Amino acid sequence: MPVRLRPDQIQSHLDKQLAPVYLISGDEPFQLEQVSNAIRERAQAQGHSDREIMHVDRSFDWQQLSASADALSLFAEKRLLELRLPTGKPGDAGGKALIRYCDNPPADTVLLIVAGKLEKAQQNTKWFKAMEQAGVVVQVWPVEADRLPVWIKQRMQLRDMQPTPEALTMLADRVEGNLLAADQELEKLRLLTGGGSVGAEQVAAAVSDSARFDVFSLVDTALLGEADRAVRILYGLRSEGVEPVLVLWALGREIRSLAGMSRALQQGQAMGQVLGLYRVWDKRKRPVQAALQRYPLKRWQGLLWQVGEIERVIKGQATGKPWDELLQLTLKIAGAPLFKAASV
Repeated sequence: MPVRLRPDQIQSHLDKQLAPVYLISGDEPFQLEQVSNAIRERAQAQGHSDREIMHVDRSFDWQQLSASADALSLFAEKRLLELRLPTGKPGDAGGKALIRYCDNPPADTVLLIVAGKLEKAQQNTKWFKAMEQAGVVVQVWPVEADRLPVWIKQRMQLRDMQPTPEALTMLADRVEGNLLAADQELEKLRLLTGGGSVGAEQVAAAVSDSARFDVFSLVDTALLGEADRAVRILYGLRSEGVEPVLVLWALGREIRSLAGMSRALQQGQAMGQVLGLYRVWDKRKRPVQAALQRYPLKRWQGLLWQVGEIERVIKGQATGKPWDELLQLTLKIAGAPLFKAASV
């Protein structure tokens, strides 16, 4: 029997079982990534540690899917095969390859296909119906304006926050349907409030336009590698009484995005495609590209770990001075060492 799920149903499904085939499609990037990550994490938890990623473009050889399905892992590990299908159109050869795969999915293997939006005609194809029969299809749609407050409330509750109706309305009006921006605002609110009840006054304080402008100026300056100017902005924020947690939120959000973009570049995606997927505005492309060229994925992952450590310092769970830690993080983003070796 065909199985189609909404994005908000995927976790309860994964709590019960892990299907051999998943097709996740849509053009709303935040939910697309959330659903895909949930499947990856469950597969990893169940021992599918051997992960292979294939990007489908005009030159892709669909024999690669068959070869990967037939291959035995050197260490007999369970596998996760991930197929990126941006257009949602595998073509004749791809459609036949997918049908063959679904007719006899290999044991100890999960196939995850992440595709662009599928039109009605594509959903009537033989390969799509084969995917439905063999596994699970999740179609991602943008959250409509009237459902956005409900979506925001659910995301806040996952962070142990209980918003008032006025707070929900204010947040929904601000993010205007951009789920990635909404989730980032909620993470900042969690850091600022510590959880619990959240009212409109707290939301208004957290999204202060002037503070946001100054903090984001710090971020872009650091990305450009302008260390001296970044330090001046950081000291200015401190003197104006901006909370360290707000600065950490902005830097951490950017590092998290850069880690994701760096991973995509490492997997062979083009810079333009990656910037589009992460909705990088034209005026921010130069600093973001400069940062991506400065460090590889491993370094951004290390900086992300440091963000977590600084959060512990701010909360008093680890020793250290928040502003000193933020200074170190800012300089690392800018690619400037804290100490230069003395010349002899």
